[in-house]
Order: sequence, then C-alpha cells, then structure tokens
Amino acid sequence: MFDILKTAAGMKLSALLCFTALCMFFSPAESAGSSTGEPAVDRARYITIDEIHPGQEAYCLTVLEGSKVERFGLEILSVIHNIRPGRDAIVVIGTDERFKHTGPIRGCSGSPVYIEGRLAGALSGGWSFSKDPLYQVTPIEDMLRVGPQSDTQALASTGNPVSLGLDFSAPIDLADINKRLTTGCANSQLITQNLELLITSLPAEVCDQVAPWFEPLGLLPVAGGSTNSELKTKNSELTFEPGACLTIPLASGDISMAAIGTATEVVDNKVLAFGHGFLGYGDVELPMASGRVHTVASNMQISFKLATAGPIIGAVRADCATGIYGEIGARPKLIPMRITIDHFSNAVDNPRTYDCEVAVNRIYTPLVTQAALIGAIAAAGTLPPEHTVRYRAGIGVDGFEAISFENVSSGRSVRELANEAVGTIGMLMNNPYQRVNINSLDFEVEILPKNILSNIWSVNLSDAKVRPGQTVDVSVVLLSYLSEKKTHTLQFKVPGNLAPGRYDVLVAGAYEYEKFLRKVSPHKFTTHDMPTLVEALRELLSIRRDRLYLTMTLPPGGIVIRRAELGDLPQTKAILLGDAKRTTTFLPMQHWLQKDTYTGDIIIGQKTFKITVER
Repeated sequence: MFDILKTAAGMKLSALLCFTALCMFFSPAESAGSSTGEPAVDRARYITIDEIHPGQEAYCLTVLEGSKVERFGLEILSVIHNIRPGRDAIVVIGTDERFKHTGPIRGCSGSPVYIEGRLAGALSGGWSFSKDPLYQVTPIEDMLRVGPQSDTQALASTGNPVSLGLDFSAPIDLADINKRLTTGCANSQLITQNLELLITSLPAEVCDQVAPWFEPLGLLPVAGGSTNSELKTKNSELTFEPGACLTIPLASGDISMAAIGTATEVVDNKVLAFGHGFLGYGDVELPMASGRVHTVASNMQISFKLATAGPIIGAVRADCATGIYGEIGARPKLIPMRITIDHFSNAVDNPRTYDCEVAVNRIYTPLVTQAALIGAIAAAGTLPPEHTVRYRAGIGVDGFEAISFENVSSGRSVRELANEAVGTIGMLMNNPYQRVNINSLDFEVEILPKNILSNIWSVNLSDAKVRPGQTVDVSVVLLSYLSEKKTHTLQFKVPGNLAPGRYDVLVAGAYEYEKFLRKVSPHKFTTHDMPTLVEALRELLSIRRDRLYLTMTLPPGGIVIRRAELGDLPQTKAILLGDAKRTTTFLPMQHWLQKDTYTGDIIIGQKTFKITVER
C-alpha cells in the first residue's frame, strides 16, 4: 500500500513499492557545500525543484517485464511545496499507453524521473482507484541529502520508527509479546509506504493470514512463484542501473519474502532507491538484491509488479524518509534458519526441510520467522480440526548457550509454537539491555491427526489429615477426548518440620501451573539484564504442557531481591533491608512443594483442595 495522504477529493495517496538506497552522490568539488550548509547539487546531472514547472515533458525508467529497463513518457502537472514540513513534491501523469492501461503500479517506487536528460527525482507514490496514471515524485535533492551517519537520524525521525511498548519490568508473557509484534505496529501508527512482499513457495492463503501484520508496516504480501534453478541462473546475471528492479529479501532460500522496488541512481557502488523510506530507521543493515519482473498485474485499485528477487549483491545502509541508501558488495548480516516439517499426510517427501536466511531487524525478523513457520506447515498440508503439533526449537545467541525447548499443543494450530518462538526472538531483539546477535534458528515440527486434550475428572487423596514426614498418594483421573479415562498417581512427602495447619494443594495442567508460578514467584519471569532475560526465558520455556503438576503451598520465609532467593535469611537482616533509607526492593519468598509426571496429554483445568497437618 501507499503512504496515505488525504487529497481535497478524498482520494488516498499511497507510496509505491520500492526499495530506495540512500546515499550522498556528490563529487569532491561539490562536497564543499553551499552558503546554506547544504551540499551543492551537480546541476549538469540533476534538475532541482526550482527549475521544474507544469507542462514540462519528462520520462521515467522502470522494468515492467523481465530485467529490461524501459522508458515511459510523463508530463509534469504541478509542484506542491511543503507537502510535508520542509518537503516538496512533484506531481506527474504517465503519457505512455502502458501506464494509461495499468494506472499507478506498486513496485515503481524509485523509478528515476528525468527532465531534459537530468535526474529530477523518483516515483514514490500514487493514488489508489485513480483513473489516470498519477504519481508523486520525490525531488532528487531530498534523496541526495541522505546517507549513513550523515543527516540520517534527523531525516529518519519523520518515519515514526516502531515502538512496541514492551514492559521489561513486568514478568515475561510471550503470548503478549507476540501479540504486540503482530498488532503493535498498527497501534503505533507506523503507516509508511506499503511495499509489496513477494512470498515464494508459500501458499496464497498464508499471505492473507499474515497481511494484517505487515500492512501497517507498509508491506502487502503477495504470493509469487518459486525461485527454481533456471531463474537462479537468469537472476545471477542481473545488475543495478537506474530503473532496474531492486529488492530487499527479508527471507531468502527455500522460503523467500522480498520487498520489490526500483533503483533511482547508481554511482560506483552506491545506490539510491524507493523515493521514500522502508521503515525510516536511519542506519540499517538489510540485504539488497536485484530482481526480475514476471508481469504487471493490472488492478482497479492499484496495479503491482509480480517479481522474483535475485541474488543478494549488497546491503542497505541507510533508511530515511526520502529513500534508502545501499552499497553494492557490502555483506549484510543474515540469520540461517532451518524448518523441518513432518506431516502425517505426506507419505513421500516427509519430513520436508526448508533452509533459509533471514534479514536482521528487530521488527521484521520475528514476523518473517512466524510467517515462514506458518507457510512451511501450510505447504505440507492442512491441519485437520483434531490435530496435535509437537515441536522442538533452538535459538542460537552469541555469548550464550542456545535457547532450546520442546513442547506440544493440540487444537490451537501453530499459535503456541509462534508465541514461544517468535515471542522469544522478539524479546531478545528488542531488549533494552544490550544488542543481541541471533546466529541461528532451528525448528522441527511434527503434525499428528489427533486430539490429546484432557480434563481432570477427579482427584483422590490417600489421607486428608497427615503428619509431618508422612507420604501422601494423590490419584488423578483424566477424561480424554474420545478415549477411556486414565489414572495417574502423584506422591509427595510432607516436610518433617512443617507446622500444624491447613495447606492448599493444587493439581493442574501446564496452563494453570504457570499461573500459579506467576503468582507465587513472579521474580522467576522478571528480567534486570541480559543474563536474567535469558534465564527467565529458559524458565518459562521449560514448562511442558504434556505433564500433570501438583503443588502444596508452604509458609513464606526469607526474601527475594530481584532474582536472588535468600530463603534462609535471618529475620533481623530482612528487617534491615526494609529500612526506608534503602532503595533496594525485595519481596517475601514463597515456598512450595512440587511434583509432576508425564501424561502424554495436555491437561485443561485444575482441582484445588486442602490438607490438614497434625502433630
């Protein structure tokens, strides 16, 4: 979609799909600058806004098929000053018959516009449902100002970078983190340019499913063809030139997702593109690749280029409001990802492994990972109404042992896996403590056609009145879906020094057990620095859903300072720590007794009861 601007007629101006690399294209003589402090513009190469007026003939360069850059006639309709604070824009109309047929085209963003042989700017927006091929053009002088570690931060500030609003002072909630990742961008009103996202080897229905995540970020998911060996050979010959297809592969390999746009200016190894920002982050490091256009899909609302990303041949270094800057030959950081799917319905080619590389970005990496997981599972086959998903995951992090976990869900599609995997990635990449380098992602998923949900039918104790040191047997009967009742026995020993009284006992599945832990020991899921973040994630991810849990709440004793448990701290020292002159905060430490057993079922619900300890 396009960057939305309301016109007097109520039409919507949308920024076209493009990837614009931002850089400074000034010769040594020009770098001395002008009297205003701005770098001088080579007027033999570029035409500035003060020289442009309605009625002038112009043309743009872009690709509508294959890799051939073609020339398309334009006419200058008007120059709009201060369309945004300190920003001007040029309005043009396409005079070429092909432009008249298609109307504005997503993927043309960045297409260079020339007047009298000089570069005036780049196509950067169009009006949806426009009967005429109208485009907004970003003036070239605005694009030339942008470059890494220059005015990048100032210009990027207009891009409204995403703020997820993650509260790291609260106990970790991975489901909430994932929800914020997939919906928080819309709430933050980050509505930049809607770039086309081409998804290779993934079913079209996945595009519809993930569209609400990407559209607020300016990306429109569109299903495309796979990059077979023939296309890889053809694409390896692609190079950058003004008007050539330029892509940002957010994922490449067996599963690919790439934003499609057009290169505006190429000088030596420097590339400008898009005519608008991608995310508006300022300095970035994203892969930059060539591309091949299969065709233009004409549409009444707005047409778009159906394209395939070529090989990665550089990196985007700056992402600002008026374009992006990239360098050919630069090597961006990428995260290797492997997804293995074992689907019950596939007798052949099962399990299926997908090897990919994912771009490094604190917003896009979690979203692309989740989309790839959903797509890989959907490509293997549909999930029946009664289904079970067993999975293992490994997230490699520089400086720490890999965060590995395994679990199972039933009847919830891939929601549990997504919450745990993507929530973890999102927390790591958006933490406030230090920059984190994720060096690998590995997922193994098995799909089974069965329902393993169970409810607690009954709980029986060997004795409701016990003495310290006595062993208690707890018999739990589970009622499973279309299955006979199953009985599991848990055994616990009452502490020998436990004072007489009545004590709460909980028998529950993983969901209720987690709620219990969050209530009695919230510090286990609270973070204060990078090591405690990793530790808290491991703690949370270790809770297995196919186990039955029993807890007996004991009297509190000692204190907890952050994550440090001081269970044997004398009361006198605890009083000293509570002095009003001290800023250190602490919590009373809750003790409990716990037992659990493997059931093979996911237990829903809980049973609570009391036992009496007598002398």
